[in-house]
Amino acid sequence: MASKKRIETDVMKLLMSDYKVSLVNDNLQEFFVRFNGPKDTPFAGGIWKVRVELPDQYPYKSPSIGFCNRIYHPNIDETSGSICLDVINQTWSPMFDMINIFETFIPQLLRYPNPADPLNGEAASLLIRNSSAYEAKVREHVKKYATKEAVNMASCNASDDEDECSSIGSIDEDDE
Repeated sequence: MASKKRIETDVMKLLMSDYKVSLVNDNLQEFFVRFNGPKDTPFAGGIWKVRVELPDQYPYKSPSIGFCNRIYHPNIDETSGSICLDVINQTWSPMFDMINIFETFIPQLLRYPNPADPLNGEAASLLIRNSSAYEAKVREHVKKYATKEAVNMASCNASDDEDECSSIGSIDEDDE
């Protein structure tokens, strides 16, 4: 089964990287990754627990990814942690892997938010109106919700109300 082998390969690459990865019940298709905010951004110094679920059809179907502890960003739902990012949703390709997501896609999203396609309307509006106030609010959230203590306390259950943008329906389709 090519899909299972690919899941194993991608997760092993992530486990051997500098990221701290915690498998859920030794399942390679469900795990948490500790993600550090990119340097030279208002997210620098923050640590987030990111939940990853790989569908059986991975890599042909995109993973479901969400932040467990709160993050203030126009393209991330502050309460559910769902991410709105084309490359993880509509334009996902089997050429991508987990390392791409954590080394390129999420850092790029945090560096270059897209207020035109928001999941957090308040953050998008603030970014458009006053970027320095937006950055101050991001830093405030980092200090409050993205500390080692906050990460250790963060619980992250698969949300029942997945946004249409958070995944390509890898969870929702199977349930209906």
